Amino acid sequence: MSARHYVAVDLGAESGRVMLGTLAKGKLTLEEVHRFPNGPLRFQGTLRWDVMRLWEDVKAGLRKVAARAIPIAGISVDSWGVDYVLMNDAEPMLRMPFCYRDSRTEKPFAEIAGSHSDTIYVETGSQFLPINTLYHLVAEKRDAPEIFGLTKRFLMIGDWFHFLLSGHAVQEESNASSTQAWNPMTRRWSERVIMLAGLPDTIFPEVVPSCTRLGTLTQATQLETGLGPIEVVAGCVHDTAAAVAAIPAEGDGWAYISSGTWSLAGLELQKPLISEAGRAANFTNETGVGATSRFLRNASGLWILQECRRMWANEGREFDYSELTALAAAAEPFRSLVNPTDPGFLRPDNMPAAMREFCRATGQPQPETPGQFTRYALESLACMYAGLMSQMESVTGRSLHTLHIVGGGSRNALLNQMTADAINRTVVAGPVEATAIGNVLQQALTLGHITSHAELRRIVKASFPVETCTPRTAARWSGAHERFAKLTQDR
Repeated sequence: MSARHYVAVDLGAESGRVMLGTLAKGKLTLEEVHRFPNGPLRFQGTLRWDVMRLWEDVKAGLRKVAARAIPIAGISVDSWGVDYVLMNDAEPMLRMPFCYRDSRTEKPFAEIAGSHSDTIYVETGSQFLPINTLYHLVAEKRDAPEIFGLTKRFLMIGDWFHFLLSGHAVQEESNASSTQAWNPMTRRWSERVIMLAGLPDTIFPEVVPSCTRLGTLTQATQLETGLGPIEVVAGCVHDTAAAVAAIPAEGDGWAYISSGTWSLAGLELQKPLISEAGRAANFTNETGVGATSRFLRNASGLWILQECRRMWANEGREFDYSELTALAAAAEPFRSLVNPTDPGFLRPDNMPAAMREFCRATGQPQPETPGQFTRYALESLACMYAGLMSQMESVTGRSLHTLHIVGGGSRNALLNQMTADAINRTVVAGPVEATAIGNVLQQALTLGHITSHAELRRIVKASFPVETCTPRTAARWSGAHERFAKLTQDR
């Protein structure tokens, strides 16, 4: 078989990339063609996304691909979840979309989730988070009724970019399942939840399964990029679903963490698991490749460290992640711990100050140096991961022996080893680019260039190295687990 080439547009909350994937002789190679920054903008007291700038960056990357003058089999977009664009047939964007960290959802979340949690969980099996799409839509209707009245549909970010590429305004299922308005059992929008939220069902778009062909690039996009009429494919548009599809695992007994700004920790199940135990542990049921279920918890990830790094840069102290990791390795272990999921860390103006305040309020030594801040963040994440592994075993009845960590956070060798020690199990780290890999190989699956999800994972295993960490100092973590459990109970 001759080599086939695919374009993956990977949009993250911190950066975006246009990637070129080449599949030949059962192996995949990836090349980053274009990278561009992303991040929420502070605009009139709100947090928004500049999606038009992102679109210009995407097109710049596609022009670089076109300059290669190679045949492209397909293109697909993956993105972070929750956020969306309001649109109608005349206007592709009615207002600048909000960022999930904007505080406007707090009141709708308290009102709706507080009053109707039983119904919402039975209908959606979704984790209760104020960032969920459902509460943003309610805030939209409340705060801007004149704009909401003009809305024909919303499309989540990755699906909106698919609309710009193909002209087809549809929602892909893995993205829809993260809204807390989707029923994973019936695989339809939940009429009961939409009614309870007081939303018009007319704005909820048509949903298509993962691995759906959307058509070819629009004439306008072809002219602006120099690409031809290549296939636009909706794989798993939610970036975590794309990453999970590419985990090089076999059999049972494994869990995963897609590690980046968020830590998405879970299991791949053949069908949703909606139970009282799952609700009590706040696990969600989201859709994966081939209508599998991603039974997971969406918890804080490297956001704390990212925000500390941003604040230090604003103060004129630039650190890359390798520098911070080296400083953390030299810092005193277990001096202080924080609860990464504490509400005070969701959207603070100054993350280092928020960490110091948490330590002060819990009677712990306050961090002073970048190495201490970094070590406390990493040790705290490892403690959180251990708790999540125990909860996954308890809720599902499965025995877990391996944790796969994929995504950007899998580069952090110190965190990987801390995690292996904290959970007292094997950690397999990598591939780093699991999301882009899943994006590309789901295009190949959709277009008939590979035949199954099992073959997809075999290609990943043959193409990308991983690092294996085994427990070294698990006994030293028992005290940290006790302290961390008290912190999560007290706050």
